[in-house]
Amino acid sequence: MPDTPRRLVFSDVDETLISGKSLFDFLDFYFAARHGTDGALHAAGTRRRIAALVAGGAPREVGNRAYYEAWRGERLDVVTAWGTEWFAQRSATPGFYVPATRTALSEHREAGDRVVLVSGSFPAVVDPVAADIGACHVLCTRPEARDGILTGAVAGEPCIGEGKRRVVRELAEGYPDIDLADCYGYGDHPSDLPMLAEVGHPVVVGGSAELLAAIPGARVLPVGAVV
Repeated sequence: MPDTPRRLVFSDVDETLISGKSLFDFLDFYFAARHGTDGALHAAGTRRRIAALVAGGAPREVGNRAYYEAWRGERLDVVTAWGTEWFAQRSATPGFYVPATRTALSEHREAGDRVVLVSGSFPAVVDPVAADIGACHVLCTRPEARDGILTGAVAGEPCIGEGKRRVVRELAEGYPDIDLADCYGYGDHPSDLPMLAEVGHPVVVGGSAELLAAIPGARVLPVGAVV
């Protein structure tokens, strides 16, 4: 990879690069495996709480914070290790990646672009994905830890909505020779709009009508067949 990349390529993760929702899948995976029936009930209760918040009109950022509250008291190193195991199992299953996006990001890397994953999910699950596809940067929500124990709070702001715009701009400042107007962004949900609006080449994965209405000139990538 060249020292000076041609462009930055920003990609959402859940339902853009991978077909599922990593946050909830890992929640179920971890708590059932680590804490048995009580853990499974805890994960289910967390899902219901977040669903109720969303149904009540709460911003997605609020739901994101509620998600991380569920991890209070867990050891960060253990969660990270289970994230690696989660990825090993899930990525071995056909359909884990959205093929069109994975192919597009691979082509960007071969062309000398630098791939950046931008996600409301957290390093335990995003880092293994980033390593697998050769991403250079991970911009994501980071849960707070004290003495290696997760507090249930978020360090800084969630990487959701306007948070994605902020981290994209911050990273771009470290690449003064690159103009965001020349860069690409991949997303599937209206919450990705602030990120997509920062780049000159937005790509909508799956054809969200709301995103396309906001960015009528965006390229569309189909979800496509499994890979």
